[in-house]
Amino acid sequence: MKNNQFARLDTDLTTAISEMQTINFYDASVANATNGVFTYRLLLRKAFLDATTGSNFDIKLANYLATPETNLADWLDLEQPVTAPIFYRVALQLLDFLETVDYDLTDPLAAMAKIQLPVYHTDHDEWSKDDVLAAWYLLLTTHTKNGQTYLDKLAVNGYFTSLYALPASKKPLFFNGKAQPVFDQNNLIREVVYVESDVDSDHDGKLDLLKAEIIRPRETNDGLKVPALYTSSPYNQGINDEAGDAQTHNVNVPLTAKELNHTSYADIEYHETDQTLPDKRTIAGETTTTEETFGREASYTLNDYFLARGFAAVYAAGIGTVDSDGVQTCGSVEQTKSTVAIIEWLNGSRRAFTNRTDNIAIKAWWCNGNIAMTGRSYLGTLATAAATTGVDGLKTIISEAAISSWYDYYRDNGLVIAPGGFPGEDADVLAVETFSRMMKPADYHGIKPFFDAQMKLMQEQMDRESGNYNTFWDERNYRKNIKNIKADIVMVHGLNDWNVKPRNVERLWDGLRDLPVTKKIILHQGQHIYINAFRSIDYTDMMNLWLSHELYGVDNGAKEQLPNVVIQDNVTPETWTAYKDWSEPTLPKSRYYFANDELVATPANHGAKSFSDQLPQETFDRYAAHNDVWEQELLTADKNALSNNRLLMKSAQFDDTKIIDGKVIVHAAVAVNQPLGMLSFQLVDYGEAKRFNVSPTTINAHGLDLGYHWREDSLREFMLASHKTAFKMITKGHINLQNREHPWQNDELKPNQFYEVSVELQPTFHRLLAGHQLGLVVYATDFGMTVRGNQDLQYSISLDHSFVDVPFKD
Repeated sequence: MKNNQFARLDTDLTTAISEMQTINFYDASVANATNGVFTYRLLLRKAFLDATTGSNFDIKLANYLATPETNLADWLDLEQPVTAPIFYRVALQLLDFLETVDYDLTDPLAAMAKIQLPVYHTDHDEWSKDDVLAAWYLLLTTHTKNGQTYLDKLAVNGYFTSLYALPASKKPLFFNGKAQPVFDQNNLIREVVYVESDVDSDHDGKLDLLKAEIIRPRETNDGLKVPALYTSSPYNQGINDEAGDAQTHNVNVPLTAKELNHTSYADIEYHETDQTLPDKRTIAGETTTTEETFGREASYTLNDYFLARGFAAVYAAGIGTVDSDGVQTCGSVEQTKSTVAIIEWLNGSRRAFTNRTDNIAIKAWWCNGNIAMTGRSYLGTLATAAATTGVDGLKTIISEAAISSWYDYYRDNGLVIAPGGFPGEDADVLAVETFSRMMKPADYHGIKPFFDAQMKLMQEQMDRESGNYNTFWDERNYRKNIKNIKADIVMVHGLNDWNVKPRNVERLWDGLRDLPVTKKIILHQGQHIYINAFRSIDYTDMMNLWLSHELYGVDNGAKEQLPNVVIQDNVTPETWTAYKDWSEPTLPKSRYYFANDELVATPANHGAKSFSDQLPQETFDRYAAHNDVWEQELLTADKNALSNNRLLMKSAQFDDTKIIDGKVIVHAAVAVNQPLGMLSFQLVDYGEAKRFNVSPTTINAHGLDLGYHWREDSLREFMLASHKTAFKMITKGHINLQNREHPWQNDELKPNQFYEVSVELQPTFHRLLAGHQLGLVVYATDFGMTVRGNQDLQYSISLDHSFVDVPFKD
């Protein structure tokens, strides 16, 4: 395995000793130790928490080897000097690495280098007391084989329980710039409040109340004010999959010709209108005590990790969910306002009540006013939406796999495009699924007529008929308001995420370039997943360093320590590399021209090539039922059922490894035999190789402990498949040929006349190995994403006027 740590801070010995003193590793006995080996024994004694007697300690030590022939207990009795080989041979065992699997007992330092574990260096062989202390501090911050620091491993075994009794004035506690688990997470306070919003989304004449679930350290009752990790999740109070399935749209419908228009962006731009809102509720009294609690929340394991470290967790599902007012609107301004309302309560500028009827107000008196938002997908999306309002108190967001424009989620260049894996889903489907008020019959009975009317209106406004960008989608384009962002941002996204496609994060990243906030981005090789339980990267440590700075103001250099860009390699497992930027606009592009089955460096006279979009009904039905079969056969170079329904062109084999960095743009001259049509493109890596499995492998189910007698996560990692494959799709893109200029404008499409189109494929970062070929597949119907009309559409591509521009990183 390989260890990739970005959040470990180097420090001087004085600071290291001071920090070890705060966590009781450096005490009077260690201070009085006269040499390195005595110091080493005392430190080990503190680390073996389950050894309550000296005899038991020696028994435990006897399970470790100090030399290939001598166990640690016997070696310590010899009182020989500590050396680097001795220290790191034992360290590998303490860090749970396995002999013969991960290291050779005869050469521990070689294993440390291979695994990329930090090593203390000195110019003398026999270590002094100071050498041992410096090396021990470094060891505490080093990752084990199981994806956590050695100090976190000790914490899971109960190391910090003695510090639970520290007075609130001495908490939180930080080590190596990161908050430590000195709060008893089994003694947390759970409570519910109802935040009054500035929204009346169900038009009942009352401002919507929003249920918020809070989990906070008990020390807040003793005067400690803590920051809040706020996760806005419309799924939090439950979802109705059956209702969503019933709402799902049929995608086996024809593409239709659009009526020509001369629409400009100004014609469809969203402008918020002033609305007369109901009066605020009359406060009947105030309290600092809540009335309602809850059991097991629908939590995020990253939040769970921080609950022992002096952070509160706040969960709210928002409008249209169980125990809240309103209706679901799928990304509208109203949903953004309801998301922000929770932040405003936390920062002290908005009120909440202890229940839904008595109007007894309660403040977030336990919060220090500093808030971060966390979560993936819809959760990260609402974090992005909230950040674009510039709301006070929101210091940072950690947005994972987040939508920055809903049009880029459900549409593309004038086409209805489904999120990968969910054909027929659309904004109304998601609204119905997350409208959890329908799960409470009495509540739903009263709101159903209004909600049904709202869904009918949403279906009209989102316009599946044309797929165009319109006012509905402009309202849900958060990037319009990037200029308002004041919060620092961490973005996490999968380069193979075809649910929330990478354009969502790349355009947000690009829009933030000139904004005076700190921004970081982590790109992984996964699809729509969390990465906080990955073994090979210290993601949780990175977020701890970040949040300790952002929410507690710790001067830990987080903004400088964490790289601007971290990208997981797609070839070598467990390899994460820091870069200065991603998808740089000024990166030069290499041009490849279309030819007969080839991508070539220079243009030539090759005429035109044609393909059909129509399939025999039996073949069409097979692909519609088995999208994975269609995906495989579309890219297979051998002749098959799709050979006449695509163009497949390959470059020559590359002499050297190349990295594609950013946006590939396809320029094509196309004609179609009807006044309607679409094109789809896939960029492909052709070459025999073992590639990563589609999903990360679970290394240890529930094996990653998040605290002492607390919750767990499953340790995961991307592994290479056991067999080689001939290709891998890198990225894709689509366009309706009537939206050549703008996604809101319908242009004329005369049959059999050539038109030039430019299509920006989803941005990527992909290492193309020497000996591999770059492929481009041109086709029309995408069985996984577009409508599937199986129409008699014949396409011709003028090879002489078509090419693809590829940005290669130097």
